[in-house]
Amino acid sequence: MIEIGKRLDRPIVLVGLMGVGKSTVGRRLARRLGLSFVDSDAAIEDAAGLSPAEVFERYGESDFRDGERRLVARLVDEGNLRVIATGGGAFVDPRTRELLNARAITIWLDAPVEILAERTSRRDTRAQLRNGDPKSTLERLASERRTAYEQAHIHVKSGAGAHKDVVEAILRALDDYLTGEA
Repeated sequence: MIEIGKRLDRPIVLVGLMGVGKSTVGRRLARRLGLSFVDSDAAIEDAAGLSPAEVFERYGESDFRDGERRLVARLVDEGNLRVIATGGGAFVDPRTRELLNARAITIWLDAPVEILAERTSRRDTRAQLRNGDPKSTLERLASERRTAYEQAHIHVKSGAGAHKDVVEAILRALDDYLTGEA
């Protein structure tokens, strides 16, 4: 599938709710395409010296999203073909979404809330899931963000299966998109 990578003229950006596998799938996808991989949450941590959750809690969602938008714009505009995994809320910001849809190929990874709740319960790194019932929070976020995520160029459903199967589904959808069939 490296031949698909050679047909790309802009970065690939993975969007979707927390826990859907953007980072794990993104690394595997980048390897299959012969591209580099960047996790925007890791880039935020490198830039701020704080985890995304700490930045979110310390400065609030508005300032966090503003900084996230600037960082994602820089990652896209650096001119490198790569796969970028964004934070779950990045694509919800209208300015970030517009920028990404204009300068990258956006792929919405979508999974059932039950699977997301199980995956995100493994680590306490999600600021938005620390208070209350995580499953209810994920259901609310899924409902609130669906309209934004639907604006991605490509929609790939994920589930409890292997990450390699999601990568294969992305590669098929990406090939269709690049040949104008999507």
